[in-house]
Amino acid sequence: MYRKGHLGVSLLVFAPVGYWLVTVGEPEAALLTGVVMCWLTMLPDIDHRLPVIDHRGVTHSLLFAALVGGLFGAIGTVLAGLFSVAGMSLGVFGVLLGVLVVGAHLVGDALTPAGVPLLWPLPRSYSLSVTRADNTVANYAFFVSGIAVTGVWVVVAAGLV
Repeated sequence: MYRKGHLGVSLLVFAPVGYWLVTVGEPEAALLTGVVMCWLTMLPDIDHRLPVIDHRGVTHSLLFAALVGGLFGAIGTVLAGLFSVAGMSLGVFGVLLGVLVVGAHLVGDALTPAGVPLLWPLPRSYSLSVTRADNTVANYAFFVSGIAVTGVWVVVAAGLV
């Protein structure tokens, strides 16, 4: 999946989370979560820039999702005295956000025939084989769907309909 497709999948994953955050009175947290998820949507593809790591290796695994979640959780714990989110500590929320960021990317790549090695270092890749990564129509369809679904959830959560 390419950037636009990953952005769309990230928005589709974010939509129910954003809805929940808005409905519990945390619209700022919803906005920040959506921005972070979109900004870091390509984080697992950092392996393209690291010559010692194979593409769709460790950075496309549940281990990497846990590591990023742990990093976000640690940052949240350091900042925890500032505020909480939806009744949970900022550390716990950071873990959830980090896992969501990587998890959304993994979902996007699992839709392609190449799949993702969720249980890295085990060699098996998991794939739903829905579309090729370079399918322009599919990438734009996910992008437009992500924007539309997120928009609907936000409007509904804000009580504008």
